[in-house]
Amino acid sequence: MEAKSSHYTVLARRFRPQTFGDVVGQQHVSQALRNAIQSHRVAHAYLFTGTRGVGKTSMARILAKSLNCPRAEQGNPCNQCEICQSISSGSDFDVLEIDGASNRGIEDIRLLRSNVNVKPMRTRYKIYIIDEIHMLTKDAFNALLKTLEEPPPKVKFIFCTTEPNKVPDTILSRCQRFDFSTIETSSIVGRLQQIAEAEGIGVQPAVLELVARRGAGSMRDSQSLFDQLLAFGGERITPDEVHRLFGTASDERLIELVDSLIERRRDALLMQFDRALSEGVQLSELIEQLLNYLRDLMVLAAGAEGVSLLSVSQENRPELARQATKWGLETTLAALQILAETKNRMFRVTFDRALAEMGLIRIALLDDLEDLGRIIQQLKDGGGSIQPPPSKLPAQSRQPARDESSTSNLPPSQSVSSTEKKTENHDRHVDPEPDQNSAAAAPLVFRQGFEESLLSELLETVDDTLKPHLRVVSGLAISGPNLLDLTFPKSYSFSKQYCEQPETAGRLNQLVSQLTGQSIRVICRLAEQVSEDQMPPVASSGTNGGPLVESADDPFVQQVVSVFQAKVIRVEGASTASPKKE
Repeated sequence: MEAKSSHYTVLARRFRPQTFGDVVGQQHVSQALRNAIQSHRVAHAYLFTGTRGVGKTSMARILAKSLNCPRAEQGNPCNQCEICQSISSGSDFDVLEIDGASNRGIEDIRLLRSNVNVKPMRTRYKIYIIDEIHMLTKDAFNALLKTLEEPPPKVKFIFCTTEPNKVPDTILSRCQRFDFSTIETSSIVGRLQQIAEAEGIGVQPAVLELVARRGAGSMRDSQSLFDQLLAFGGERITPDEVHRLFGTASDERLIELVDSLIERRRDALLMQFDRALSEGVQLSELIEQLLNYLRDLMVLAAGAEGVSLLSVSQENRPELARQATKWGLETTLAALQILAETKNRMFRVTFDRALAEMGLIRIALLDDLEDLGRIIQQLKDGGGSIQPPPSKLPAQSRQPARDESSTSNLPPSQSVSSTEKKTENHDRHVDPEPDQNSAAAAPLVFRQGFEESLLSELLETVDDTLKPHLRVVSGLAISGPNLLDLTFPKSYSFSKQYCEQPETAGRLNQLVSQLTGQSIRVICRLAEQVSEDQMPPVASSGTNGGPLVESADDPFVQQVVSVFQAKVIRVEGASTASPKKE
């Protein structure tokens, strides 16, 4: 272990950037700093931000050498003089590197303030490099603020941080900020190739690409992984050795897994998943690879051909393009969301494999969401509804539409006579008897006078969670060409609120639209409260002018309770007050 650690230290120091041009992937920062030095427009404080391992601290050291090197040319240090070498080794008295994580208190900043006025011993500038400055406390930031407002002329500050959002705005406003970008995979591969050639080790390009992709845009992480791989693989390294060391799956295995997901072969999916884990692939690494793989599918399904892939090599791009075309963008997005939620839930649990398998099975159960998107677009464009296949319609909704002159509520004798009268009048709107298939797809009539039959069909169609709330409906009315009003009694406001929930309202609209063959919107209302003298008389026998209800045992009341499954709250007698005199 000691030899390996020593080897890593030597390798890291040997290939650390020494000039602005050596910092890979940050040409925009290097060019700006060189121009500032050549034009003598160097700021008193800089802030370098970016993810880990992209060259922030290395750039700070190079800037310090360029400012203090007596033989600097075109903004670049010579790296040969004693000052450059001492700054590179971190032993120069005038260039102080401070770790903000371990020197974060106000006392540390007070010590810095007491020494900041001391002139540099042998260099042009006294430079403070504070790494991870976001770790300073609030009091430490306040103490540093006064020095940044009025800095001594021979002092420069260089701050480095991975989380600039935690740095106070008062500090940010007094610094020149440079954002370091993540490094492209091809640039990391080129740098690793230089290191391999310098070490005299033969490495296949596929191996370097695997290491670079694993580094995820961080040069330091990639170099650390490559150093570990050199110690493990010896003089000749193959891609299989990379996968064994890192516990990752090969490109071919990822393609097979995703093919099983797309084709919904759940048995093959679980067997392939189990085989990968038994052969040494780490569960967390496999889920991470699949996340990047689904991200690549999303990129290709969206048509972004120029975007680089994160999960597999460019040689396998045609395979991913085939899968993206077959699966579609909508389904890929749904699968990516499911897997991302699964990875979050796997954090710090003991049953992470069960969660991973459950997430994969959920993805394998996804239907083709592209068809659903086309149906929704057709609804938006046409403004109507798309009738489902007759086999999916409820049995009650497959009845033929009733004519508005239907006599179903009349006695049999009147019904026959009415039918004979229509036959004698030769009604041209009556079509021949439809066959069984056309009757199965015929919708209900959506007109005034057919509200009762529509409510009856709706009650037969809805599920058990919604049916109790619709049974208490006291009135149903067609208030417009595509509007259906459901009136609830005052005492059933909870049922009204339940039916108004977005999900429930959408189900109601869909069911009514399917029954009627039109795009219908359902509106829920509460019955208006009327005064006692405004209430119409209710006849127990159904004739006008009959006696008012005086008891809950009245047959008419019992019939209403039976039909609407209601209960009697109170019974009020008829008003005996004499009318008001004018």
